[in-house]
Amino acid sequence: MATLPNTAPDTDSASASPSFESALSELEGIVAAMEAGQMPLQDALDAYKRGAALLRQCQATLAAAEQQIRILDADGLRDFDAAQLAAGDAGTDGKQEG
Repeated sequence: MATLPNTAPDTDSASASPSFESALSELEGIVAAMEAGQMPLQDALDAYKRGAALLRQCQATLAAAEQQIRILDADGLRDFDAAQLAAGDAGTDGKQEG
């Protein structure tokens, strides 16, 4: 699969998963290479398999991030109010809860 840009060697892909950013970058490279339409069939199949695995990893990472945001929202995060910040009330004066 030497025709694919940004693809990790097969030995590394099993031992450690790339960061979200590098997985996304590799996925974009695979898509671009496949869209060029110049790959032999077996390389295209291998690229598709790798791309599907990267897509699942990116989706799982995003789902985990969304879950963390939901948890943080449930802990009492509130909408940012630029007017309050400009007036000097950033919500840290102790008057909010008590």
